[in-house]
Amino acid sequence: MEQMATSAWPAIDYEEREWTAPADDARLDVWQRHRLSRPYRAARLSPIADSPVDISRDLLTLVDDVASDVARFDTEIAELPVTMPAVLLRTESASSSQIEHLTANARNLAMASLGVGAKQNAELVAANVRAMSEALLLGDEVTVAQILAVHRTLLGESEPDVAGRLRQEQVWIGSSPISPHDADFVPPHHDHIEAALDDLVRFAARRRDLAPLVHAALVHAQFETIHPFTDGNGRTGRVVLHTVLRGRGLTRHATVPVSAGLLRDPDRYFDALTAYRTGDLDPIVRQVADAALAATANGRKLSQDILDIREAWRSQLAVRSDSAAWRLVDELFAQPVVNADYVASTLDVSDRSARNAIDALEKVEILVPARSAKRHQVWQAVSVLTAMDAFAARAGRRG
Repeated sequence: MEQMATSAWPAIDYEEREWTAPADDARLDVWQRHRLSRPYRAARLSPIADSPVDISRDLLTLVDDVASDVARFDTEIAELPVTMPAVLLRTESASSSQIEHLTANARNLAMASLGVGAKQNAELVAANVRAMSEALLLGDEVTVAQILAVHRTLLGESEPDVAGRLRQEQVWIGSSPISPHDADFVPPHHDHIEAALDDLVRFAARRRDLAPLVHAALVHAQFETIHPFTDGNGRTGRVVLHTVLRGRGLTRHATVPVSAGLLRDPDRYFDALTAYRTGDLDPIVRQVADAALAATANGRKLSQDILDIREAWRSQLAVRSDSAAWRLVDELFAQPVVNADYVASTLDVSDRSARNAIDALEKVEILVPARSAKRHQVWQAVSVLTAMDAFAARAGRRG
């Protein structure tokens, strides 16, 4: 798809803002408060809604090739006899959280999703899964309301005071936690956030001249530059990236785990965001394209692992074809740790039928009891958890 190629993308500018060190900050003595009570420089953004986009020719060729591969992958996933979209959504959420140093293995994430015996990081990752699921329900258009709803779902339990609310304070990245002076990046002052998001929404709606992957990468980079929340910007911004991919029709059935591709080298990803703020678009577009290509390769391997597990299970299980046990088999790929309440609710069966289904799978070791669950009897599908952890391990390797 042809791109407009004229003047450069607008680099961020800076404005001076007054800073007064908090008088009640016990970390500061009188001299330090006086030293820090001086102006700092915050980013000032130019509108991008109608700005020309100029991407290098060789990168556009790569983008077209990757887009074709992503579309093929999306079709392949839709044709599989298992709930791979749910599996991929979970892997994308876990990878996006890991970029922010929030790690949880597949078992802990499944426990958190079930609501039993969860560890704190796993609960935060599970919230990311819910946020991505919320985005699917909200449609394929990037809007301020959608962004706020995703953020509310993401942080509603861990940080309810700020969840779904645009920040009303200055934030910054790197350097001292006490003041924005000498920070690595100081996003725009909160007075400018609403206007910047309105401009971003206009740019996200622009389709006439932008290839989908380019479009998604730039929307994401601008969102991260605006940094509209006090926390959760990275995870929310990567949800927004997927909203653009769906809205542009590149993905229709599955969440391509782009964050798993970015995990190969997070430093290059963050460097690309820094380059974007100087007006250099190629690095972030290349990072997203490379990440999407790595994601489809890793996703195909996970899909094959899941299919192999399903085939092995179906050769092990000797019960009536209309039994709840058969239905439970395929549910385990989306939720590989279960209890009787979950099975009864998901399959819409009685508690006795749910326990009979679990017993049938336990007899052939498709399910095994999870011994560490306190006060809750749960069962886990070890082979599925192993496959998902293997996906995560591959995602963390630099290619």
